[in-house]
Amino acid sequence: MRKLWLTAVVLLPPMALAQLSSQATWATRAANEYQILSNITYSVNNSYESKLDIYKRRDTAGPQPTLLWIHGGGWTGGSKETAVMSLMPWFEMGWNVVNIEYRLARVSLAPAAVEDCLCALRFIAAQARTYDIDTSRLVVSGDSAGGHLALTTGMIPESAGLDRQCPGAPLPKVAAIIDWYGIADVGDLLDGANRRSYAVAWLGSQPNREEIANRVSPLTYVRSGLPPILSIQGDADPTVPYSHSVRLQEALEKAGVTHQLVTIPGGKHGNFTPEERTKIYVAIREFLARNGLATK
Repeated sequence: MRKLWLTAVVLLPPMALAQLSSQATWATRAANEYQILSNITYSVNNSYESKLDIYKRRDTAGPQPTLLWIHGGGWTGGSKETAVMSLMPWFEMGWNVVNIEYRLARVSLAPAAVEDCLCALRFIAAQARTYDIDTSRLVVSGDSAGGHLALTTGMIPESAGLDRQCPGAPLPKVAAIIDWYGIADVGDLLDGANRRSYAVAWLGSQPNREEIANRVSPLTYVRSGLPPILSIQGDADPTVPYSHSVRLQEALEKAGVTHQLVTIPGGKHGNFTPEERTKIYVAIREFLARNGLATK
């Protein structure tokens, strides 16, 4: 495990410092507030070490609210390193952050990615005291395939048996899920009008691929008692059908689960405008506050 420290290197004269924007001033301050613990191995399978990075506040003591972020890429690409910009709003809110990688399809087909993220959740809970993590204030989030994995990580019970590769203490219940245009029904993407090549690649030609698709679909696990779920999606998304978010909201409503859908009219697969992202993060802050997770 490598330990790095975020440090602010300021090469501007005092007069220039006084003219920094509020955003630049915050970035300079935040650079001194977080310790980075990078490439921590949380699971080993198929001779592959799944790793995560922890961004830990060092200006506070004791358990802190913590975000678990899971990158997207259709279960076939992407990396935790490319997700760093998505973490910035959470640093501004003062949260600890865990940035998770997992086995992609080229390493292991489904359900490996789902298994890994559940193992990451268990690892973080087991190491909570080491990293000042408040297990009662864990929020899991991600975009696209990462949104799907955020949903499965927060929704799948131990009885499903998808965490057996990392036995240990009981899986903690996350406090909320923030789903950015994630897949809700994997089987829907294997054939028919909504077929997507990335889903086909993730399931491969496994003879029981429909069964596996059902086991890794968030819609399979909708039931009462789930944590609050906020979904965000553009209604013109060409990559993940917008109907997935709609169907998920309908199922959550029927089950009596606290939920909200932030729809971006005409929005595609992410790449939202600054104004749209502002709207989204206002909604996220309000959602967290309503569910007892406000920080500052």
